[in-house]
Amino acid sequence: MESPDPERLLQCPYDKNHHIRACRFPYHLIKCKKNHPDVAKQLATCPFNARHLVPRAELSHHISICDDRCCIEQDVVSPTTNPEQDTLPKNTLQYPPCDEDWEQELAEENNSTPFIWGTTRFCENKCPASNTAMEPKSNLASGKQVPKTLPWKNSGYRQ
Repeated sequence: MESPDPERLLQCPYDKNHHIRACRFPYHLIKCKKNHPDVAKQLATCPFNARHLVPRAELSHHISICDDRCCIEQDVVSPTTNPEQDTLPKNTLQYPPCDEDWEQELAEENNSTPFIWGTTRFCENKCPASNTAMEPKSNLASGKQVPKTLPWKNSGYRQ
C-alpha cells in the first residue's frame, strides 16, 4: 500500500526527472501526458489505480501484483452491504384528495372582464349587485395626493 502522505514525492512515469507531490500527481499526469505523447503511447493505465502507468508489455503482470487490486477484490468477494437490506420500504404516504378544478378556474378567468388601469368597468362587473360604481379610494394620508400620471410616461423613455 502507498503512503497516505499527500506531501510525499512521486516520480513521473513520463519524465524520470520530474518528482511531484502526491496531492498534485493526478494533475501532473494529465499535463505531462500532453507534453510527451510518444511516451504516453508506450504506457498503459492500471485498471485499479489511474496513477499507475506501466509499459504496455508489463500491464498483465502489474495487474496481478497491484496493491489496489486486493481492495477491489475484497469488495467483490465480501460486499459491505447486504443486497436484501438494499430494498426500500414501500411508500405508505396517503395524499389528501384534491378539491381543485383547474379547468373550471380557467373557464372563469376567460369569462371575466380583464382589469384595465384607470377604468371603472372592471369594478362595475365585479362589485356586488349595485347600480353605482365604486369611487376610487386613496390610502394616502391627508394632505397627500395621488399622481395624475404614471412615472414612466413623463420620463422621456419611448418603447
